[in-house]
Amino acid sequence: MSKYLKRLVAPGSWHIPKKVQKFVMKTAPGPHNAGALPVGVWLREHIGLAQNASEVKKILHQRDVLVNGRACKDSRMGLGVFDIVSIPKLGKHYRIQLDVKGNLVAIEIPAESAKTRLCKIRNKTTVKGGKVQLNFAFGANVLADNTYKAKDSVVVTLGTDGEDRFRIVDHFPYAEGNVAMIVGGKHSGKVGRIVEIIRTASSVPNHVILTDDSAGERFETIEEYVFMVGRSAIAPELEASA
Repeated sequence: MSKYLKRLVAPGSWHIPKKVQKFVMKTAPGPHNAGALPVGVWLREHIGLAQNASEVKKILHQRDVLVNGRACKDSRMGLGVFDIVSIPKLGKHYRIQLDVKGNLVAIEIPAESAKTRLCKIRNKTTVKGGKVQLNFAFGANVLADNTYKAKDSVVVTLGTDGEDRFRIVDHFPYAEGNVAMIVGGKHSGKVGRIVEIIRTASSVPNHVILTDDSAGERFETIEEYVFMVGRSAIAPELEASA
């Protein structure tokens, strides 16, 4: 299978020039959806740290790029919403987010903010010993109590190992009145307060109505695209990027 695709058919969310070259790196299979941005493309096209694939490989071989607290070795590894990327030698830290046009963008954040990550709970499973395991949307998982529910978001630490890795430090329930970012569909990138959750008994997806009080806008999306980011009118996880 080819490791490249034509730039003309690259996802629009990558926000890269379409005609400067014919091909661009393809995202490797992973936890994020098909629109995830390869680390190599991000290093070349977004922040200009590398000029070609050879330089990308050299940077990654030297373990100079950390994704969610771990050294990234694969240039095709996909970056998705709320991933934390750090470049320690430069003292730079970024959070991957969606802008109001639905493009994946890197927001520079303080070193302290890079120590945690916002995670959406995809589902829960019961593992050996009757313990509850939370499975996150970006592929990781953690053992926790039964307080948390699917579609909630939690903030976890990004230490390298042991108790400092994926320790839950905050919790944003999926509930009316709380704040969410939309991560898919025509409203991608918008942030609003949940006004109503419309649940259906059929195979039709549940719908969610949100309001952006600052813009006086009301919009609707499906439940799958809702990513909880806060409990109040201002989402604490997004304040640092303002």
